[in-house]
Amino acid sequence: MKQNFHRAKARVGVITVGHEPYWGQFPGLKEELEANGKQFEDRLRKQDVEVVSAGFVDNVGLSFAAAARLKAADVDFLFCNLSTYVTSSSAATAILNLGVPTVLVALQPLKKLDYRHTTTYMQLANDNICSLPEISGVLIRAGQPAAGMIVGTLHEDARAEKEIEKWCQVANARRAFKYARIGYMGHTYEGMYDMNTDPTAFTAAFGSHVQMLEMCDLAKLIHDVTPAEVADKLEEISSVFTLADPFIDPITRPIRQEDLDWSAKVAVGLDKLVAEYELTGLAYYYRGLDNNEYERIGSSMVLGNSLLTGKGIPLAGEADLKTCAAMLIMERLGGGGSFAELHPCDFEDDIVLVGHDGPHNIRISNGRPIIRGLDVFHGKSGSGIGLEFSIKNGPVTLLGISQTADGRFKMIAAEGESVPGEIPQTGNTNTRCSFACRVADFVESWCAAGPTHHFALGVGHLNAKIRHVADVLGLELEIVKEAAKC
Repeated sequence: MKQNFHRAKARVGVITVGHEPYWGQFPGLKEELEANGKQFEDRLRKQDVEVVSAGFVDNVGLSFAAAARLKAADVDFLFCNLSTYVTSSSAATAILNLGVPTVLVALQPLKKLDYRHTTTYMQLANDNICSLPEISGVLIRAGQPAAGMIVGTLHEDARAEKEIEKWCQVANARRAFKYARIGYMGHTYEGMYDMNTDPTAFTAAFGSHVQMLEMCDLAKLIHDVTPAEVADKLEEISSVFTLADPFIDPITRPIRQEDLDWSAKVAVGLDKLVAEYELTGLAYYYRGLDNNEYERIGSSMVLGNSLLTGKGIPLAGEADLKTCAAMLIMERLGGGGSFAELHPCDFEDDIVLVGHDGPHNIRISNGRPIIRGLDVFHGKSGSGIGLEFSIKNGPVTLLGISQTADGRFKMIAAEGESVPGEIPQTGNTNTRCSFACRVADFVESWCAAGPTHHFALGVGHLNAKIRHVADVLGLELEIVKEAAKC
């Protein structure tokens, strides 16, 4: 039976560690610390992850057993919860034997001790950070440093809650590539050297299988689409998109019903392709010729691929495998992630338009997305329907993935703002992006980092999360500094 890996949640392991010599000295302490550990587990279970608990660990034997149990459960990430002072052996044994990214957690039950009434028991019940330096140092010495740490209080700590959520999102971003199949259909757009990617190098870097697909794979599925399936997809399209009249651009035209029907049929075929090949994402491009069937399919994918991208299955045009990976990361970090490139600058308002002719993440649209009829897809074959909108106003992040001179993959990120204002009504997405510097300075700094011309545009300021993802994936990351300077 096929398994649905394309939107699997991260499977996070959790252990709570204690110090066995204390139990005979302080009756009730173990039970209290175990209860605190269960409270932390409950907080993890509120996140968008699957939690696997290996219980309470207070000696090396139990630490070995916890690692074995979590290995058998195929966990992707580990939260090691420090309940009191513990010797590093109780924690590090499980961490080193499990071998997955680990976050050390030290959440103190009390915000502060009642100093005039504090007993040794009470101190030990709140001694969560005591062994944090020891365990962290041992992991560094062992060549397997902690992915991160969360320090705070067990109750009513908004910062700690955000840190827990952040690390669960990072775990989901890492999990997204595990067992993943990224479809690759057609070929890169002719002449775009920056798009060319070695699938084996991609697998080595991200751990995902690149599934080679042909347009005939999609065409066969489209041929099998039923009228009822088309009707259902048309209903979905009408619930999501606004149909627009032609604009002053002469390539815009009225939306024809046959264009909508065909786009809906192609969209159903794309849904079936994702299901048939268990795709986590898809990079595609087909040039087409003389209005043949494959050209008509390729030029009518924007609605279907935008619907899928909005559902967490990123599709990247022009067969851009690297940006498909960037979109997947942004989506799992909660930012959406829309296929984008730099468009013209507005040097009066100090913004740059950021967008593309497709595909897009409609989930992060600033209002209802618009579809327009187009006689021409600039630089591409065919005609049909284009998609037009801006990303939600507010903080945004750009994430690109490129390669260095020695072939290593490199992440490039920058934070900015999506600001309100007019955009061209040309059937393409465009977001007015401003940065904490002159737009010319930003563009120069971004390009100097060595990006591809595509990237994923998402909502929120996500550089901190992206840095953690880069660390756990073992990739280089460059934050474009000019984006943070006046």
